[in-house]
Amino acid sequence: MDTQPTPQTPSQADTGRITVALVFGGRSAEHAISCATAASVLKAIDRDRYDVVPIGITREGRWVQVADDPTPLEISAGRLPEVPDSASTVVLPLGAGSNTVTVSEPGQVPRLLSEVDVVFPLLHGPFGEDGTIQGLFELADIHYVGCGVLASAAMMDKAFMKAVFANAGLPVGPYVVITDLQWRRDKAAALDAVHALHFPVFVKPARAGSSVGITRVEDPAQLEAAVEAARVHDPKVVVEAGVVGRELEVGVLGGHGSDAPRVSEVGEIVVQGEHAFYDFEAKYLDEANVVISSPAEVSDPVREEIQRIAAVAFEAAGCEGISRVDCFLTESGEVLINEINTMPGFTPFSMYPQVWAASGVSYPELIDELITLALERRTGLR
Repeated sequence: MDTQPTPQTPSQADTGRITVALVFGGRSAEHAISCATAASVLKAIDRDRYDVVPIGITREGRWVQVADDPTPLEISAGRLPEVPDSASTVVLPLGAGSNTVTVSEPGQVPRLLSEVDVVFPLLHGPFGEDGTIQGLFELADIHYVGCGVLASAAMMDKAFMKAVFANAGLPVGPYVVITDLQWRRDKAAALDAVHALHFPVFVKPARAGSSVGITRVEDPAQLEAAVEAARVHDPKVVVEAGVVGRELEVGVLGGHGSDAPRVSEVGEIVVQGEHAFYDFEAKYLDEANVVISSPAEVSDPVREEIQRIAAVAFEAAGCEGISRVDCFLTESGEVLINEINTMPGFTPFSMYPQVWAASGVSYPELIDELITLALERRTGLR
């Protein structure tokens, strides 16, 4: 992929390589998936061009130095990986003007870990994909891969996301939002609002990903239990009317300079076996019963409409760098936008890298392009 020249940074001038901090793990329910993503990037990143500093965030939220070894971070039979705890704590620069990352240990003088040119946050879900960590990087004046604070926060919240789509004139399916206050104040009224939708419905935590906490509800009698299950992960819940049709997805890459965003080929997910939908187990633990096709078999007008919707949604949300846009193709031929994921699954077997591979961009090239875009983008307000 052709790219514009990457601005040279201080550490690159010294070593000839760009120093990338991979940040992964985190406090969300998607901790293990984040670790697996980091393992994939560690194996694929161009070591001739990049020095890599792996930084893990434990489930309790501590930042720790992690060995540059992908094996412990991979998903294996019967085991989900996690960031190991440590007595040492990694500390990012606390203000503009420094790119030095240090390690603090009890009773020891803080030591230099590295000077970092760019951060690649491989975090999914709350406290990573929702604008919180992006705000930290903004305060430190550090370049980072992916969307900024507002786009990350708004697109993480499915209720705000749908409002942005509708305001941009994009087609959105029927849905109901149940806030924590509404549920606690009048549970019956909240359930009545959902009953106005056509069943089956999908009950989702408003601010979670990787299909965590999602229930497909066919029997209205099961609705209350499904809402409570979603509230385990987020007190705010979104309930969507089920759509009969195909699930089609595209990847979006930001453009260089003032260029328009680039949209990949269309991919399709087909779930087989006992899975009622593309749930957590289907995504990560039962790949044999999931078929990802890219390019998907769709007509040219449908492909062009999905790509158009994706580009409009990306810009309407203020996204930068990376996003995946998910759409439904109904039985009547209508395209509905479902959601944007601002830090999509990023293993080589995930949809985002696969649709870009079908578009002629390999996994290592995709990593390189995302880092290049992050370095080109100025820090601060933009």
